[in-house]
Amino acid sequence: MEDVKRGQGSVRENLLEEAGANTADSSGGEINKVLCVLFELGAVVELRAFRGATTESGYFDDWEALELAASELDRRGYQVYVTLNELDPALLARAANRTRRMGKGDHATSDRNIRLRRWLPLDFDPVRPAGVSSTDEEKRAALLRAREVRDYLSEQAWPVPVVGDSGNGYHLLYRIDLPNDPESLELVKGVLEALAFKFDDDAVKLDIGVHNAARIWKLYGTTARKGDNVPQRPHRVSRLLEIPEAI
Repeated sequence: MEDVKRGQGSVRENLLEEAGANTADSSGGEINKVLCVLFELGAVVELRAFRGATTESGYFDDWEALELAASELDRRGYQVYVTLNELDPALLARAANRTRRMGKGDHATSDRNIRLRRWLPLDFDPVRPAGVSSTDEEKRAALLRAREVRDYLSEQAWPVPVVGDSGNGYHLLYRIDLPNDPESLELVKGVLEALAFKFDDDAVKLDIGVHNAARIWKLYGTTARKGDNVPQRPHRVSRLLEIPEAI
């Protein structure tokens, strides 16, 4: 996980040193790279953002518009997420390449709106009190666990995953191609539960709650904000860390 690949280039980093990096400004350019990695060209993606009791949502097939909207929401202090799996393109008509504040009766993406499962997401989160960011030490433990699981799955002939820094923990994303049906739900859920059973401990947990098809995911390039931004538990910008040569 020391090699950080961005597009056709490669940057050498020591992730153990970077694990506790504090917040930097979010980057629209970084967001655009993320969209090109995670989604097919022209796919419809829901952008959903939270700040207190306020939720903003919109549907995008225009990456430039999504990048601008996400960057603005991040600047305004929102937590910014996107759907991971392939949506019914008809959802674009709910709020086409724009966001709107959600109110009573407004709809966000549900599991029945997913056409295909494109990603198996693994989310390694350090154990800590709810509603606060991780310390550098806690985040480093999540990094080591993500490495351990990645190496174990590589030994089982799994492909190289996309690796992400969520701001408070670490992600592994494995490309899949499954229908959105009950059998796929049970398969994904079973994989997560098996890995959690094998690798969870009192320091780091694998989130087994991300099995549903309409799961939203941190949009890399935007800031993770849990609790106040204090030196011991800072807000940090999420990032893509490693993109395989072939996904």
